[in-house]
Amino acid sequence: MNPGLQYPMFGPEIQCPHCRQTIPALTLTDTYLCPRHGAFEANPKNGELIHLQSGRHWRRWNNEWYRQHTHPDGIRFEIHEALDKLYTQGFRATRVIIARRYQELMSGYLERSTPWRSEQPEVTAARLYGLPVEFSPDTSDDACWEVINFDLEKEPGVPVRYPYFRLFE
Repeated sequence: MNPGLQYPMFGPEIQCPHCRQTIPALTLTDTYLCPRHGAFEANPKNGELIHLQSGRHWRRWNNEWYRQHTHPDGIRFEIHEALDKLYTQGFRATRVIIARRYQELMSGYLERSTPWRSEQPEVTAARLYGLPVEFSPDTSDDACWEVINFDLEKEPGVPVRYPYFRLFE
């Protein structure tokens, strides 16, 4: 018997998407078991990892797990955490690029402003936490956008006004 067939699709062990500790696969199943977070089931049909207790879905890109969001608050919270992390590393974000698959989900939660000198009044700039927002290219142009949720463009330095606290105001 092929030993590779004894394990789920991601192999004999993976990193837990929540705590990043190495967790084992249960042989002859599609399940991985984290002592802290419980069972995760691999779905070979769509390549997702599903946390059985919460129903959250994860996909992997370059050995990194990305949660697949179904509600705008989840992705907004994830972006907010990434902004905080940048801040603690001495960077400031200059732009947020969100995966196109979330465009409809996020549209009602983005701040809209019309440039006051704009020749076209229908042109509005979408913002999130005070940062300009763009949506990713099509997944046929760059396959990573089928899995990853967003990217932050950054530059060295601390924000003049730390705008990311707006989430809690």
